Amino acid sequence: MSPEPVAALLQDVAAGKYPPPDGTVTIMPQPSPRDAGVLDFTAHAVIVTDADPDWVRAQLPEGDLGAPLRPDFLQALGARTGRQAHSIDMVCLAWPRPGPPPIALTPMADDRHPRVQRALRYRDDVRHWQAGGGVVMLGRGMAGRWEVALEVDPDRRGQGLGRELALAARHLMPEVDAPLWAQISPGNAASVRAFLAAGYQPVGSEALLTVAPATEWS
Repeated sequence: MSPEPVAALLQDVAAGKYPPPDGTVTIMPQPSPRDAGVLDFTAHAVIVTDADPDWVRAQLPEGDLGAPLRPDFLQALGARTGRQAHSIDMVCLAWPRPGPPPIALTPMADDRHPRVQRALRYRDDVRHWQAGGGVVMLGRGMAGRWEVALEVDPDRRGQGLGRELALAARHLMPEVDAPLWAQISPGNAASVRAFLAAGYQPVGSEALLTVAPATEWS
């Protein structure tokens, strides 16, 4: 069976096969009721939505490479689909590494940590661990891809813990032949440096569109 289109796209990107840099836009149906947004690569945007493709294209000025991630388009698409746009994130990926993590981690006994609660809203199969002064989480997000998120306590920042947690996530991957994805706010320079130092490679940018927590999908 052929993979779902968005999953196939992500597999290609992980393998270094990007959409053609031809200045066009591809529209793909949502892989699930939850997953929608704009994935942006070099001179090619992929809009993941179940909205009418003709309406979507009518909102995009021809030849404007930045239009799919402009605030006015994201706001219009969100209003059309009953969703809200999140921040525009840099997207990176890394491959799993064998062996135990290079930092002592303890599985978290509960999921009340605010960062874990956020992960549970946007990802499936969330797993979470804690270290001294930080937490790291894995979960399945867009099209079932494995995603990592982490948080470092304020008094532990600037000491390399973020890099250690980002690297540890590569050792925690439950699938050895699947990449691990990270979405990072470009303005969070400390987080960008941590993930790059842990071996994650930038592949594009994205803005996800989600429903409000009060109207969760089934």
